[in-house]
Amino acid sequence: MMTMMPMTVTGLILTLMLMLNGGQTGALEVTAKSRAVQPGELVVLTVTAAADLSRVRVHAFGQEAAAFPTSSRREWQALVGIDLDVKPGTYPVAIDADAGRVRTTYQLIVAPKRFPTRRLTVDESFVNPPSSEQARIEREAKLINDVYHAPAPERLWTGPFVRPVEEPANSRFGTRSIFNGVPRSPHGGADFLSAAGTPIHAPNSGRIVVARPLYFSGNTVIIDHGLGVFSMLAHMSAMDVQESDRVTAGQVIGRVGATGRVTGPHLHWAVRANAARVDPISLLAMLGK
Repeated sequence: MMTMMPMTVTGLILTLMLMLNGGQTGALEVTAKSRAVQPGELVVLTVTAAADLSRVRVHAFGQEAAAFPTSSRREWQALVGIDLDVKPGTYPVAIDADAGRVRTTYQLIVAPKRFPTRRLTVDESFVNPPSSEQARIEREAKLINDVYHAPAPERLWTGPFVRPVEEPANSRFGTRSIFNGVPRSPHGGADFLSAAGTPIHAPNSGRIVVARPLYFSGNTVIIDHGLGVFSMLAHMSAMDVQESDRVTAGQVIGRVGATGRVTGPHLHWAVRANAARVDPISLLAMLGK
């Protein structure tokens, strides 16, 4: 496991003043905040208008980032995830308010990022699964894909996100993984080297959409936080929730374990934001406490 260096949260604020064109007066302020504009980061986009808006739609990286009003209907936010595999470059973020009466484009410039490589030794059956497990693996992959493509249409999270365990992350998001000498998918979450049996807390409120043992991730809980935001917590020794349960931030949902493809007890926490794989530490930096 790689030790994660302490991170200092530096807010990147880009503000663009754009004139409204739909019969409204004043200006539309678009503000993007993030630790950095790089693959695996979460960008919080804020749209502020001079008058109330009935609806705001945001499209970025081929996905809709559902927008929601904050303190009033003059201020809306959308969570834009920059997926792990996004290449450096300039990407348009299309903003459509009030059924197209107001439209504008915000340019998001994604900088390159280099990820480290880690080499791990695990049970060979988790690197080259036996043919008898292929059907199960395919079913579980479809299950997870279907879940991520059917988020709750409303915001289910409330208040700031919290750490699921107290221990710091000890394995970096995005690390290129080599299992038993064979390259595999990049590490799509953060690992926390917590002792077996440590209580795992829900990062925020939401609905349990998966709570079952999976081949690669072991005992796994996925929480739908709404509006395309999901938390996956994996490798548990025990799960204290069931599918369809509602949970609140900080609620105990299970215990740290070593189930699935692991080298020892730890918690794996992965986050999706509108289908993008983003670093959970980025989520805590932007929306946590």
